[in-house]
Amino acid sequence: MKLGRAWGRENFSRHFLARHMTPPTLVIPSGRKPARNLLFSAMLLLLVTAGCGYHTVGHSVQLPANVKTIAVPTFKNETNTYRIEQMLTNSVVREFTTRTHYHILSGSSELNGSNGNDASDAADATLHGTVLSTSASPLTYNSATGQAASVLIVVSMKVSLADRQGKVIYQNPSYLFREQYEVSQDLASFFEEDSPAFRRLSQDFARTLVSNILEDY
Repeated sequence: MKLGRAWGRENFSRHFLARHMTPPTLVIPSGRKPARNLLFSAMLLLLVTAGCGYHTVGHSVQLPANVKTIAVPTFKNETNTYRIEQMLTNSVVREFTTRTHYHILSGSSELNGSNGNDASDAADATLHGTVLSTSASPLTYNSATGQAASVLIVVSMKVSLADRQGKVIYQNPSYLFREQYEVSQDLASFFEEDSPAFRRLSQDFARTLVSNILEDY
């Protein structure tokens, strides 16, 4: 009998606890949801989509509504690097044209009217840029010849975007871009118009600038 009572208590405890310690399951009738569940879902959706700097796919970030035409005159060049300002300007124009819906005025045919007036005055905003400095520094050398094998080029620029009344919409006085260049030529010919390093640097600058301007809004 003792054995029977002991087995009975153990059997009862095992089956009773197993049945009553199982976490309860909430069953929601079809077509109905508790109000607090709906509120929680809405709050979660807001938290996911309202993060700082987050934009849903297909969302178009725009400048002020009155800006529809942007003039991009050729940047000023305060360095001795030949035609670098034109390479940078062309990259910016291309980036604006491919990524946005704004009408971009660039080049002498568009920025200068037949009457000699500056057509950029008719633009809703004008982007001005200045190449402040350029430099080239050897990074590695060819052990056999002693000549530079790779070079680091550095370009600093300043830009500002202002509306027709002269109000600054965006500006950055200290853009600084670097690009490494593997070379087999002397330093005097590094800064060439068709330099692959400058093309990459110009493209990086244009992507960054346009993104900065758009994401500021």
